[in-house]
Amino acid sequence: MKNKELIQLLELEKSLVYFSTSLKANEITLEKMLKLDMINRYPEDQDVLEDVIIENKQAIEMANIYSNILSGTMDAFASIISNNLNIVMKFLASITIVISIPSVFAGLWGMNVPVPFAENPYGFYFVLLITAFATGIATYYLAKKDMF
Repeated sequence: MKNKELIQLLELEKSLVYFSTSLKANEITLEKMLKLDMINRYPEDQDVLEDVIIENKQAIEMANIYSNILSGTMDAFASIISNNLNIVMKFLASITIVISIPSVFAGLWGMNVPVPFAENPYGFYFVLLITAFATGIATYYLAKKDMF
């Protein structure tokens, strides 16, 4: 998802809150109107007002339902985004581990102290072979653990 879609969902949620608040305010006003003497004089007006009150309550209920659906959708999107981030971080951590192995070997064999294969003319190639082998084992292990 892009940020644009998330912002649209937030705007929709904000509009739904305003709509729901307005409907609740209308409910209070309509209930007060039902108690007025002027409405009680004409029975057909009272029936129409009662129908309006019923429709308003249904609209409030629908607004609450859609608000719950939208909240669930936002939570689902947040979970998906978090899961995707976890997958990327796991991949990057695995790559870091694999890349660090040659760095460790190069650091150990690059010191100015006596090290194995120092006198051997093919010592550099032995170190490269050992490094490639250790990196291959780490890569195989991480791939087997589904870290890539």
